[in-house]
Amino acid sequence: MEKRVDHVVTRPGRRHGDPDVQIPVAEDLTTVPGIPLRETDLSFYSRTYPQETQNIEKAADRQWVWTVYSPEMSEYRKDHNDISEPLIDAAAVSGDLEPTGTPTGEDATEAIRRKARELGFGEVGFTKYDRRYTYTSKRHWTKYEHAICLALEQNYVQTQSLPGMDAERAHFGTYEIEGALLLDLADHIRELGYRAQVHSPNDNSAPYIPMFVAAGLGQLGANGQLLSPHFGSRARLAIITTDAPVTYDQPVDYGIHQFCQVCQVCVNRCPGRALVKEKVWWRGVEKNKLIYERCRPVMARYDGCAVCMKTCPIQRFGMPAVMEHYVATGQVLGKGTHLLEGYTFMEKGYFGPGELPLFDRNFFEIPHGRNEEWLFQQFKEKLVKEGIPSQEELVGFARDVKKIIDKGNSTLGDE
Repeated sequence: MEKRVDHVVTRPGRRHGDPDVQIPVAEDLTTVPGIPLRETDLSFYSRTYPQETQNIEKAADRQWVWTVYSPEMSEYRKDHNDISEPLIDAAAVSGDLEPTGTPTGEDATEAIRRKARELGFGEVGFTKYDRRYTYTSKRHWTKYEHAICLALEQNYVQTQSLPGMDAERAHFGTYEIEGALLLDLADHIRELGYRAQVHSPNDNSAPYIPMFVAAGLGQLGANGQLLSPHFGSRARLAIITTDAPVTYDQPVDYGIHQFCQVCQVCVNRCPGRALVKEKVWWRGVEKNKLIYERCRPVMARYDGCAVCMKTCPIQRFGMPAVMEHYVATGQVLGKGTHLLEGYTFMEKGYFGPGELPLFDRNFFEIPHGRNEEWLFQQFKEKLVKEGIPSQEELVGFARDVKKIIDKGNSTLGDE
């Protein structure tokens, strides 16, 4: 059944120089620009219960994953970390570098946007760097007020092979390319006479998606990922902050919030049943809340999983095609088909629409919290089972705690 169109969103083409695209938003999908949020609640949680990066808050399971990786994945991740480390180090000090040019005082928005598009970024937007989202460990590091939101698309064909190593090479390989391009763009901003701080995609300063939404680059999907016009969630996100004079973009209603409630393909196809159908209010934002403990064990053991990305029609077909199909038919493009919903889960085999792999309860038992919290939990269980440990074991335990403190709980890289 044909739907009435409420409004049409016009966006730049997928690549630099491509013509603009138009996205029709059906009347029954219209909600609000950006995301429904309660400013008072958002500020309260930021002030009273500030967030921390998973590199620290989930450090125990981030180390655990190395014990369940396949040999091929383990070797690849080591190589990726070696490549990424100098890029992360360069980003960490980028905010301290002096401008190399003389500022004109003119609005630099389009000069920066044009350069970013020439470098290959598929989505570029400008907004305020919202410090309410900043991780506790990064609050003294972040310097500048304006956020340049940058999304780099990962390879389409490799992504559709999810889950597997080809897709993981696209995933992590895109981070490597992006890390270098960010440094190039920051250099360009300094040539314009302004400062630029690179917020690495491998060492995030905050959850980036809220600022991408504020910059009009997409909306939050039911899979917990940014769904952008051209490639859905098939992109890697990063931010550069600057003191250059820029004009902020505005949030947009692409119809995603209500579309995801109609679609539900990612929710139905998640192997770990980690996605939930109904939205909840979380830290001042209305969203579909991911169950982390159901997602992480599957990601770790099955080459990144990402079935929620693979089975998203916005990712697979692009937002213009999906929304045009919905307006014309009232149906979700590809829903119920093997083309969109089918996937192979390594030794478990192929699963078509309505079919899911099964895992036992023990599969979902993973370490929780920070490294020292997990270490103390293991020590407590050992006390209960075996009694007071020997002096040698106590010294070893103290040594492990000291090592964690010295390391700062962090682990390299983004999962």
